Amino acid sequence: MPKSIAVVGAGPGLGLAVARRHAREGYTVILIARRQDQLETLRAELADEGAKVHIIAADLSEEGAGVQLAEQIRGAMGTPDIVYYAPGVRGYIPVADLTSADLREVIGVALYALVDLVHEFLPDMISRGHGAILAATAPSAVIGMPQLSATAVLGAQRNYLQALQAAVTDEHVYVGRLYIGATISNSAFHTQQETARAAGQPVIDLPVVDSAELADLLWNMHTNQHTHEVTYPADLFDR
Repeated sequence: MPKSIAVVGAGPGLGLAVARRHAREGYTVILIARRQDQLETLRAELADEGAKVHIIAADLSEEGAGVQLAEQIRGAMGTPDIVYYAPGVRGYIPVADLTSADLREVIGVALYALVDLVHEFLPDMISRGHGAILAATAPSAVIGMPQLSATAVLGAQRNYLQALQAAVTDEHVYVGRLYIGATISNSAFHTQQETARAAGQPVIDLPVVDSAELADLLWNMHTNQHTHEVTYPADLFDR
């Protein structure tokens, strides 16, 4: 039976690259994002390359969205071998302007839906003796960033995933986290930055990384399982 991966937060940058990397290895892919039109475009692109692809449009900010999404994924492909979780979190709020309402708006996406998906799929992963939970997110999960204050909730996500890793490693379920301090090629953010740059507007000074390079990194993380937490660039927190 072909292996499968659920790509939660599928976009034209890293989500597409992760889907493509796993499809190349024979995985069936299910793409999850908010916008149906974007999903249709990504599905067509992958299908043209020979991938078997399903799509689900879902708003993870809604209460109970994670449980509902798990039911939809299970109906399409059963319990996936890998859950890749990287939905976008709106976090560009200066810390002095941050309110609890801002945090409530993003925590459902950053944490609640992830916890519900893991709760739904983990028992099957444990019972069959293999599985992986992968997450990719901003470095503000590890270190406070004054202009990205709403992403403080990603620190809670990291804490949860570290605890999960400790609990399931002996059950042969891998939990990996990738923290990215760069602009990802082909992503919506990359497009926005390039448009602003062309218009002479100020942009955030970040290196640009090829989305395929990060997808390879995630692939190697869960196939080799030598480490559970990786940063890009490797010296991200030494700068």
